[in-house]
Amino acid sequence: MRYLIIIFLSATLVFGCDYLDMVPENDIQTVETIFEQRENADTWLRGLYGVMPNMITNLSNVAYFGADELAACESHRNSQWYTGAFKVSDGLEMSQDPYDNLWGSMYILIRDCNTFIENIDNVYNMTSGEKKQWKGEVLALKAYAYFELVRRYGPIVLVPKNLPADANISQLQLPRMHVDTCFKEIVNLLDEAIEYLPTSIAAGYERKPYIHLEAAHALKARALLYAASPLFNGNEFYMDFKGKNGEPLVSTSYDPEKWRLAAEAADKAVEVCEQGGFTLCEGTTGKPTALLNTMMDIEQSAYSLFSNPEYMLEWKVMSGWWFPMYGLPRLKSDDPNYSDQLDGSISPTMKMVEMYYTEHGLPIESDVTWNYAGRYQLAKETSVLYKDVVMLNTDVLQLHLRREPRFYACIAADRTYWQRGTNTIWDDYNLPVYAYKGESFGTTMDIVVSNTPQNPGGYWLKKHSQSSVNNVSYFSSMSGITACIIRLAEVYLIQAEAWNEYLTQPDEKVYAPLNKVRKRAGIDDVVTAWKSYSNQPGKVDTKEGMREIIRQEINIELAFEGQRYWNLRRWKIAELELNEKQYGWNILGESARTFYNNFEGPIVIWSKSKFTAPRNYLTPIKAEEILISGMVQNPGW
Repeated sequence: MRYLIIIFLSATLVFGCDYLDMVPENDIQTVETIFEQRENADTWLRGLYGVMPNMITNLSNVAYFGADELAACESHRNSQWYTGAFKVSDGLEMSQDPYDNLWGSMYILIRDCNTFIENIDNVYNMTSGEKKQWKGEVLALKAYAYFELVRRYGPIVLVPKNLPADANISQLQLPRMHVDTCFKEIVNLLDEAIEYLPTSIAAGYERKPYIHLEAAHALKARALLYAASPLFNGNEFYMDFKGKNGEPLVSTSYDPEKWRLAAEAADKAVEVCEQGGFTLCEGTTGKPTALLNTMMDIEQSAYSLFSNPEYMLEWKVMSGWWFPMYGLPRLKSDDPNYSDQLDGSISPTMKMVEMYYTEHGLPIESDVTWNYAGRYQLAKETSVLYKDVVMLNTDVLQLHLRREPRFYACIAADRTYWQRGTNTIWDDYNLPVYAYKGESFGTTMDIVVSNTPQNPGGYWLKKHSQSSVNNVSYFSSMSGITACIIRLAEVYLIQAEAWNEYLTQPDEKVYAPLNKVRKRAGIDDVVTAWKSYSNQPGKVDTKEGMREIIRQEINIELAFEGQRYWNLRRWKIAELELNEKQYGWNILGESARTFYNNFEGPIVIWSKSKFTAPRNYLTPIKAEEILISGMVQNPGW
């Protein structure tokens, strides 16, 4: 394929590194001379780690906007920054020029990782211990690059070592490998890296962006989870998915032992991470109410400046973290919180609004104490437990009442409050969310427009933003913000899911890690909640019941983090979820009745979402690459 051929013939290509400044006068710098000195090797290593964040944490990453979590106005759907993700969600991906095209750039990175691994031992002014650590960091990065390729493309080409520059074309046309072989190689690389890597504490603060021992264990657990999941473990879709020589590329027979491997890897990852001092963000005190303290715990779990005790791996976002820019409200120009650098133009969909639990930690349709039938009617909150969170003694949509803390921490809904800034006078600190047309959060336009930022659904995204920074100062405060690659809560959820799938009947191996996440979320443990308040008290006793519960917990805890896009695919249920219309409220409504569609339920705000199975489960390899390499294309493309 074109990219593989290019990288094999380009031995010294490294993104983010300019070696021209390092070439001595009248001399030519080669790989051998670069890897003579520690300084040059360090520049190469930093270049490798500088590439990945730009590929994984930028606006073009389809996982952020390519599922069904967020709706956007037309101006953003047509923006060059967003176009790829929304085109994919609308089923408009194409093999001629894929929107989610990481194939070539990842293989260039892998080539450069190989060059580093093959040459680091030649550096003369480094200790053997430091060489091992750096090699471990690059082995782990190579494993992660493979993982990003596999979850996009399934079976991929493995490049254990760089081929010589004089290799002929037939040698360069490497075959795609069985997806199980790909996962094994990812795990083998991580296992090798684990032998060399120090703990995060031992590595020190300056190496926070690099993969350390705890992060390697966590990434191993994630890789094995994907290997065990329905997309790659006994998928009947791929009966005819074979390589160019007729060899199968995905197993069509189910192997439960893959779940055991994932569960045991997650157990080990949790053990190593907890021993290393990683912990869930919890224990906030000092807010006026217990609910506000819990909301702050949840807020902190999704925000970091290389300072989050829950993040095993985080990378700096090179161009600023865009979620607050498009999630925070602009407000009216005469409002003291107005900022023309914010626009509130992405909206959590109704599916996500309704996905969050009730105050008891149950789905809204399952809690016998919650008025599911009346969720689109108005009611009043009178309990002081919700002071400064929901407007008390005011008409509020029942859908926004008595919900779990994660709902209030992650989504701004009409007639709730959004904490902004550091004012210690709480009545001034709380920003009331008034969503009707002409109100502070509402549109000022008479129509739904296509050329100007406009909130499409009547909800705003709180997650990823800091409540301690006011709107006016927010854009200038975003320097240094990081994107989470994997955090402790996810590893707990991997434990719960993998053990539930492996065991015949759920037990504490399933419940205990799940309850750690629920405890931080401020809700009852899973058995207490379902036995005490649900209309299906026996659901927690079965594998099938717990599968649904765990998946909803994952959808909630990891919402808006670019995880649902991949989870729906690995669970092999994407065609059931991603073909649905997106719903919200009538943003042109000037009263409760018109905004809430006469209290008859939400309205359609986007109807073009499309997912075709099995085609859209895997990203197409660019057609040009297929023609050059002779590889088989992914099914349906």
